[in-house]
Amino acid sequence: MLTTGSFFDLAESPFRDLFAECAQVWEPLKRLKGYIDARTRPTFRHVCLTEGVPLDSPYVFHNGKLRNARECIITYGDTGRGGLSVWENGQILEGASVIMGGAVMVGRHINIGRGVLIESGAMVKAPVIIGDHSEIRQGAYLRGYCLIGRRCVVGHTTEVKHSIFLDDAKAGHFAYIGDSILGANVNLGAGTKFANLRFLPGAVTVRTPQGTVDTGLHKLGAILGDRVQTGCNSVTSPGTLIGPDSFLMPNVTAPSGVHPRKSVIR
Repeated sequence: MLTTGSFFDLAESPFRDLFAECAQVWEPLKRLKGYIDARTRPTFRHVCLTEGVPLDSPYVFHNGKLRNARECIITYGDTGRGGLSVWENGQILEGASVIMGGAVMVGRHINIGRGVLIESGAMVKAPVIIGDHSEIRQGAYLRGYCLIGRRCVVGHTTEVKHSIFLDDAKAGHFAYIGDSILGANVNLGAGTKFANLRFLPGAVTVRTPQGTVDTGLHKLGAILGDRVQTGCNSVTSPGTLIGPDSFLMPNVTAPSGVHPRKSVIR
């Protein structure tokens, strides 16, 4: 019931090695810092780039190098469908990613995949890994140790810290995701918040039909299985585990504990 296989289909995930041999579904969060540290390099550098200062123009990340995009022609199509394109001197830069002017980047250990768009006003703090064709929208805040899969969305005024987005997970508007895991094709309604810290001191526990389990984590938000959807202004309590194909209805606070596959939480 609490295994990673009960929540996620990881056969095609580029992060499946993070989840390998994890007996309980929250264990990848315990391994996340080491995993990201081992896979990021100080590649995000440029002579005109000042850490913590908004970019004064768009930049392109292509073939492992950051370059100014003043002379490029950029087409802002559907990022998740590969619609972002960059042309230079009449030639397309295959797989180029774009960081728009006004974005703020802090630290050099920021790995960006192919066809990624980071919009103006976003703040990205290292270390972070962002997968192919993902979109970091205006006002998003990535606070470090964020593992973002392919074709994901971190939306307007959405804050993410120490969390995992599997492929096609989307948090489009006004969300808080801390110490949490979003399964593939999860979609969060506007204003979804994951509480990750108990009022009283101590590790977060998870209630199950077999009894209460101590996670050993002092911060644990929510773990949402593949294809879970949340309604607008929904909230999860610390240590909420929602099985695949479930719904958390609008304006509802999900209690901590395990909610099985195909639950409707009202």
